[in-house]
Amino acid sequence: MAEDAQEAGHSPDPGPPPPVHAPVELPLEAEAFYLAREQPYRSYAQAHLGNRRLAEEVVHRVFDELLATWEELLREGQLEQRAWGVLRRTVREELEYEGRLPAYLVDGPVAVLLRAAQDRLAELDSVHGVFTAIAQLPPRQCDVIVLRHILGHSTRAVAGFMGLDERTVDYHHRRAKERLRVLLRLPADPAPGPSQEEEHP
Repeated sequence: MAEDAQEAGHSPDPGPPPPVHAPVELPLEAEAFYLAREQPYRSYAQAHLGNRRLAEEVVHRVFDELLATWEELLREGQLEQRAWGVLRRTVREELEYEGRLPAYLVDGPVAVLLRAAQDRLAELDSVHGVFTAIAQLPPRQCDVIVLRHILGHSTRAVAGFMGLDERTVDYHHRRAKERLRVLLRLPADPAPGPSQEEEHP
């Protein structure tokens, strides 16, 4: 009986206190990566999850997963892309677990953006349709639109977060805008002149 109590953690004699363990020391590169990416990762997660505390929990899970395979990630290269993929997957899994749409479709900063964009989007049957269309984009295009237009990051910052070249981000941005134009049945933009074709959107 006493053994059962001890196994269940109810021993009347607590015994000596457990040894104090020093905090786990992160590799220097991992700590620097965490400090540089925690805030933008949290902003991305919060835009989808609509809850700061849940976003923080998700980002901690992301970094726990990255840390568990840190040396392997460094050897394989493309750390930024791999890390962004883990973030995107973890956020998507959380939404699927809760059985709901991304928060930017229904609440949070989107309400402010909708009011600010009301005049520009007045010709649409439903302003909400813009965000529904964003959610239908391929993953990278969706991420670029969310980071650029909902969270307000620059092309350079988006490239850094996603581990992509700035020109690649611009490519996904152009493709996303064209796909949104088709989904929302908007008129095509005038064809760019020779000097405009290589400009960032």
